[in-house]
Amino acid sequence: MSSEWMRRIKLFVQRFWQPTSACMTCMPGSWGNIMSLVHWTIAFRTGLLTGLLAVLLTFTPAAKLYGHRYGNALVVGFLTTLGDAYSHESHYRIPYVEHVLTGAISGLLTLAASYLFEDRARRVREAWARVFG
Repeated sequence: MSSEWMRRIKLFVQRFWQPTSACMTCMPGSWGNIMSLVHWTIAFRTGLLTGLLAVLLTFTPAAKLYGHRYGNALVVGFLTTLGDAYSHESHYRIPYVEHVLTGAISGLLTLAASYLFEDRARRVREAWARVFG
């Protein structure tokens, strides 16, 4: 398999877990409904759609944004907002607030992951070495 397709698969996996986690966090009753199949189905649908949209963007000039930390977070936040809005209606009283909040959380997760896992998780390994010697 070519390295380009391997990069796309890695991108899909990353763009799947970040929106899924954000959706599980932002949905009302998230921690009370953690074992709810309906809750997980909505979160997986949001992550799946966001991952597919992220891979589709790799075929366009917008793929250059993935190379920059903040551009990447912005794209992922926007795609998560779209994916969440498509996956389900808002559970909040004000329409689209849940979707925008889910997108913002997903963008922040993306930004945090870019700091933690860059350079083969150098920051995580350094912290681990400080704590456990």
